[in-house]
Amino acid sequence: MKLFGVIGKPVMHSLSPAMMNAAFQAHGVDAVYLPFQVEPGDLVDALRGLRAIGAVGINVTIPHKLGVYDWVEARTAEAEMARAVNVVRFTPTGAVGHNTDVSGWWASVAPFLGEGSLKVTILGAGGSVQAILTALAKERPGSEVLVCCRRPEQAEALASRYGDWLSVRHVAWSDRHEAIARADLVVQCTPIGMWPRSDESPVESPECFQPHQVVQDIVYRPLHTLFLRQAQARGAKTVDGASMLIWQGVKAYEWWLEREAPVEVMQRAVYKALEREEANGHG
Repeated sequence: MKLFGVIGKPVMHSLSPAMMNAAFQAHGVDAVYLPFQVEPGDLVDALRGLRAIGAVGINVTIPHKLGVYDWVEARTAEAEMARAVNVVRFTPTGAVGHNTDVSGWWASVAPFLGEGSLKVTILGAGGSVQAILTALAKERPGSEVLVCCRRPEQAEALASRYGDWLSVRHVAWSDRHEAIARADLVVQCTPIGMWPRSDESPVESPECFQPHQVVQDIVYRPLHTLFLRQAQARGAKTVDGASMLIWQGVKAYEWWLEREAPVEVMQRAVYKALEREEANGHG
């Protein structure tokens, strides 16, 4: 039996085991996918241990994406550009780090976008934003990106890194509603609205949303955040946060096994798990 897993802290709430084990079962793959809670100080020991017992691959989540980036022997172009690793493949010649947050995020929004460069507004400047900007740099160079955050230096660092491909500009948090109104695509990358504070939204004036927009919240607990409900009420096309989780998993599965992933099976597993959580009052 092949061993796969996810490392992080916290990690026991991860939906990846349900998604990946459903995919293995659908394809008749003799494999298991397990969660491993790893303290930051134990990261290298954990990675060496997983390699020693013959693990085939792992996903990497908070807070280890940068630490694993430094540890692997080789990295793909996507991982290099995003400067983070969220998936590892153990091979006889060493551990290879990849980033499927990049292609996974793009797969979650691309079907709803028109052709050509985009006007994008991003709320927040955390780690997920790097994957989004990497995807935009690859897929829609020349796009204009407004990063709304409280610390200008975060947005300025992103502008410096991605300036060869994108026009990235900081917008003060107090001006976020105007930035949203100007966008084709709006992506909410802060924890605002996450369970248990699911009655909150980063948007105080929902009139900023426009019917032509695509609006995504990367929060998926709850699945239908107040932010998304506000956008939907204004006629915008909304994309939930679970879609990014699913598509990064699809891309990881295909990278590990070199075969097409059972996308619908993986989608059902994640949405059923989230529905159960919400029915139990958790999300």
